[in-house]
Amino acid sequence: MKNSFSKILKQLRLEKGMRQQDLAEKLDTTQRNISYWESGSVQPDIDMLWQIADFFGITVDVLIGRRDY
Repeated sequence: MKNSFSKILKQLRLEKGMRQQDLAEKLDTTQRNISYWESGSVQPDIDMLWQIADFFGITVDVLIGRRDY
């Protein structure tokens, strides 16, 4: 894997010029969850992975680093 989920998520968020709180509101979750995911201390469940991928217009494979972004 070239990039981990946590790095890719943060990169995508920053590219959109969003704060963690902004992304949390879009995904109907908490800023704390976004922080945990970006630090790599917690991973989202599969339903949330699909939601995140859909929000950013990418596949889950790209989101988790199985394919290049």
